[in-house]
Amino acid sequence: MKFGFDIDDTLINLREHAFHIYNQKLNLNVGLEVFRELKTVEIHEAFGLDKEAGGKMWSSLLEEIYFTDCPAYEGAIEFLNKLEKEGHEIYYITSRPKQYCSQTRQWIKEKGFPVKDDHFYCGMQDHEKTDIIKKLNLDYYFDDKPAVLETLEDVSTKVYVKDQSYNQHVRNQRVSNWTVFSIE
Repeated sequence: MKFGFDIDDTLINLREHAFHIYNQKLNLNVGLEVFRELKTVEIHEAFGLDKEAGGKMWSSLLEEIYFTDCPAYEGAIEFLNKLEKEGHEIYYITSRPKQYCSQTRQWIKEKGFPVKDDHFYCGMQDHEKTDIIKKLNLDYYFDDKPAVLETLEDVSTKVYVKDQSYNQHVRNQRVSNWTVFSIE
């Protein structure tokens, strides 16, 4: 079987990691309860930033957010390694900017995720993920972002949503915890 995975906020806890960085950089102490209630992918509103200021802050911190000690979700690395041991093909499909593709691929390898270089897709717009998923003829695909998930309604791929506060309206089957997740 062929499995496709988004990386950020599907396999790794990027937004919460960024939330802690924002608190540090802004010398604030906004609680995680605020983070857990956010209804948007973007986190800037929790810090009183408008869209423009939030976008500038995110852009200025990208490398620190992407490549420091951002944790994988508990069980994610083990789940993907189990799939690989069982002989399944694993593909990564991330919208991270092109300039970070090789560094991202190396970073997730170092985290312990099983990565084959030719199974790593990076640097596309959200809506372009659908084309890649169709081209690869994936059996399963996992993502968190409503804008991506909504483009996959007409594919034969079994689509799962990584449970987040901002994607509760998405009707796909959910992954809440990688340690207890199994394919149905």
